[in-house]
Amino acid sequence: MTTTSTAAPTSTSLTAHQIWRRTRGLLLALAILIVAGIVMALVRSDARHGRLDPRSADPTGSRAVAELLDQRGVTTRVVTTLDEATTATGADTTLLVATPDLLTDHQQSVLHRDMQASGGRTVLVAAGAPSVGTLAPGVTTGSPAPVSALAPRCSLPAATRAGDADLGGERYTTQLPGSDACYPADGRATLLRVNGPAGSDTVLLGSPDILHNERLDKQGNASLALQLLGSRPHLVWYLPSLSDPSAANGGGSGSGDDPEERAGESGFLELIPSGWLWGTLQLALAAVLAAIWRARRLGPLVTEHLPVAIRASESTEGRARLYHRANARDRAAAVLRTATRSRLAPLLGVPATAAHSPETLLPAVSARLAHGDRDLPTLLFGPAPSDDAALTLLADQLDALEREVRTS
Repeated sequence: MTTTSTAAPTSTSLTAHQIWRRTRGLLLALAILIVAGIVMALVRSDARHGRLDPRSADPTGSRAVAELLDQRGVTTRVVTTLDEATTATGADTTLLVATPDLLTDHQQSVLHRDMQASGGRTVLVAAGAPSVGTLAPGVTTGSPAPVSALAPRCSLPAATRAGDADLGGERYTTQLPGSDACYPADGRATLLRVNGPAGSDTVLLGSPDILHNERLDKQGNASLALQLLGSRPHLVWYLPSLSDPSAANGGGSGSGDDPEERAGESGFLELIPSGWLWGTLQLALAAVLAAIWRARRLGPLVTEHLPVAIRASESTEGRARLYHRANARDRAAAVLRTATRSRLAPLLGVPATAAHSPETLLPAVSARLAHGDRDLPTLLFGPAPSDDAALTLLADQLDALEREVRTS
């Protein structure tokens, strides 16, 4: 009496415990990075406010110039709405407008009326074509120039005392009387001062670089910045905000009224802090290096002898399970037919090279069988079965055909 034991089916799929053991190190490192980032953001949140912000100690912030002004008795007040800016201005006040191109047409009109009536100084930083026409009538802009150390070449006292300074960006021209065109680049001024009514004046800076922390100690940047912003005892630093309620009041339907459109004109990448860009590049580089490292670890494919002998029935059953899981009935049928034809060919005296040729194999099979009621072309060379039952029937028919040929 022969007894057979059925081995329990095995699976190569990873269990939840195995997945956890393999990924827990990566998850722990990711959690540490996230926690460290949050802690650093909380610790440094009071000193990092953004580009051209007098509260920011970033390289492109302006905290250094604000502290120097404070040492000279000039108070600095940061505002983010148009109402705060217009309320705080006066004859003893300098109003600095960062990125005036973000203002809507309505905001620009209101701000210009206040500039004319205040009697103070207004400094427009990097004002381009969308805002110059309203905030500085009579001034035209040209194509931007790269920032570099430029000579004053004008009679403005603040410029002559400061000497060379890092300017560039927007370039301006005007025919208004009494104006000062300084630091020219290709024939156009990158710093322009024009007179206004009631003793007021407007200064247009082509680029904000002389106000940045990282450039304040270069050239005559500090001297020029302190003289332009410290001519009055009070400085109002206006940082336009997209959430300002005045942006939705009185806006026209023309192009440029939407503050989000103006933000898009400045370029999306310019609105993203530089730290995020460097962080993204570092993560991308780390991902590429990790992929190369993992690929090199795999190495080339090599054959390996199995440590134990595997029964043919187990190997067949395992392959059948794979075919069944993938619904690969066509592949399974092709394997069954190919194997049957290969075994029939030597029994019928057909060369191995012609075992899979219908013109050679089918006549030989028909001649050997006692009766020809089978559809041999369909059985040995037919299409793939439509379902699992048809595949099982095909396997049985092929097995019966082979037995009949062997016993005939």
